[in-house]
Amino acid sequence: EVQLVESGGGLVQPGGSLRLSCVASGFTFDVFSMKWVRQAPGKELEFVADISSGGSYTTYGDSVKGRFTISKDNSVNTLYLQMNSLKPEDTAMYYCAVNLYARNYQGQGTQVTVSS
Repeated sequence: EVQLVESGGGLVQPGGSLRLSCVASGFTFDVFSMKWVRQAPGKELEFVADISSGGSYTTYGDSVKGRFTISKDNSVNTLYLQMNSLKPEDTAMYYCAVNLYARNYQGQGTQVTVSS
């Protein structure tokens, strides 16, 4: 059974930082690319970042480029998202996701709230 468990969210002031983690199980982690997506209340799901299976290639959504960094540690089956210079508009539920053989899986999410 595929499982993705996110953690690390919370309340942070504008300009602050958070590091999200996603522990994966049920599939061969180092074979698949992974991504982070987010959804703010009343808005559509938004692409945040993705990373290749080996971790060498990354892409970012325009709204987070230069502030967020995606990484993965294949030795512990964990995906990360380092978020710096956070803004109120980054407030959302953050999900890690993987596409396995044309089926998309995502975790239950972790809430990030940026507010003073």
